[in-house]
Amino acid sequence: MRKCGTLLHISSLPGEFGIGNFGRQAYNFVDFLKKSGQNLWQILPLGVTGFGDSPYQSFSSFAGNPYFIDPVGLYEDGLIDKDFLDSAKLSDDNVDYGRLYEERYKFLREALSNFDTQNSDYEEFCVKNTLWLDSFAMFMTLKGLAQGRGVSDWERDYKQKDRAALEWVERSYKDEISFWKIVQYYFFKQWDVLRKYANANGISIIGDIPIYVAADSADVWENPGLFMVDSDLSPKLVAGCPPDAFNADGQKWGNPIYDWEVMRMDEYAWWKRRLAMTAKLYDYVRIDHFRGFSSYYTIKADAPDAKYGEWKEGPGIEFFESVKNSLGPIKIIAEDLGFIDEPVRELLKKCNYPGMKILEFGFGGDTDSEYLPHNYKKNCFAYTGTHDNETFMSFYLNCDIKTKRYIRDYLGIDSMDDVCFAAVRALYASCADNVVIPFQDYIGLGDSGRMNTPSILGNNWLWRAKTSDFNDKLAEKIAELATLYSRTADKAL
Repeated sequence: MRKCGTLLHISSLPGEFGIGNFGRQAYNFVDFLKKSGQNLWQILPLGVTGFGDSPYQSFSSFAGNPYFIDPVGLYEDGLIDKDFLDSAKLSDDNVDYGRLYEERYKFLREALSNFDTQNSDYEEFCVKNTLWLDSFAMFMTLKGLAQGRGVSDWERDYKQKDRAALEWVERSYKDEISFWKIVQYYFFKQWDVLRKYANANGISIIGDIPIYVAADSADVWENPGLFMVDSDLSPKLVAGCPPDAFNADGQKWGNPIYDWEVMRMDEYAWWKRRLAMTAKLYDYVRIDHFRGFSSYYTIKADAPDAKYGEWKEGPGIEFFESVKNSLGPIKIIAEDLGFIDEPVRELLKKCNYPGMKILEFGFGGDTDSEYLPHNYKKNCFAYTGTHDNETFMSFYLNCDIKTKRYIRDYLGIDSMDDVCFAAVRALYASCADNVVIPFQDYIGLGDSGRMNTPSILGNNWLWRAKTSDFNDKLAEKIAELATLYSRTADKAL
């Protein structure tokens, strides 16, 4: 079946609470997707964001972002009154993470203080998720006691999980530990209802799982033996990528490297728990930085940049076969971008996962580029760009005159006014089984719509759509393409 969809993260939804959430506007967006003939909604990771606000650097691989809890849902559950609900309202402009951090947690603490923990649904949630929930709640409590410092800077007893010290925290900070569990209960409760609504309307959710975890995370604190960290939980080696045409210094991400030999000993049990939970949250799972399973780039933690790293062999096909044997088939999308060599291509072929094709990449070379639609194979997901790229309009405007002319000739247009929708049309018309378009490209935004600039700290993950963007005129225009190129459910090939 040929499919089409839209990339729009939860944080980018419009609304009056300072950041997109699981409330009314999320349901309105599902309705917009249905009117548009779409059957895929792709989002970014849903984890708790920390310093830098990146969804790819989370305090937990399992926990959800409290910012996405809909305050209206707490009002409807009788936890707060209308005046207190109104106090949670913030600007509907781009996300102000500093203000959100200061105000939203205060709001949630007071709102959830009225929650009855004897609730049977809540008790069942805690039992089902105990393998990660208990350690996450303790981690966040200890982080609060450390005034937000990273885990490697905690008091040694907390860092090393001294039993007596943790038992004292459990007794002394019972309400704080409970708060973090209730937050997770509401996050997953609201997400489950939203996902079911999307599915009922013919929309499948594409989730995103970062290959690496943050150094300052419950994952590292709970399972230090699975990572290349020292006794203080500081990374010895960190992840990144080597210098390329986009960055002469390479990229030093700072995530700790997995100890794959240790993971292999218990047949990747931690990864299987992570993927099993992810598969319950989404209909498709996009694995970020797929090439890291073939070989991965390591950098010394104290190195100033990523210029002098070292490639090491990853777990390869053994990992994916082990996952499949334990969990059964999962609809995985491989993010096979960046430096891709023949072993990565071979691994992708063995797994038979669809890879990604980015139209913007196609205009940087000759007509043989695998990223140009006439060279696509069916088993792929095609995009104009991703959250890490410029919007297509910005990309076009920043090209040299020769490339601009080639883009117009390739897309069959005379002016820049039509460039974004002509790019969308080219992907819809391609043989790619799946097409996903960043929402910013449907509405033709330039620099103001960029979501993330890799390796740049600050001014990322801020963009939000406007309520008026989800209009019937645009929905009809997109639906015409979806129907014309047999990508709606009733036109499936």
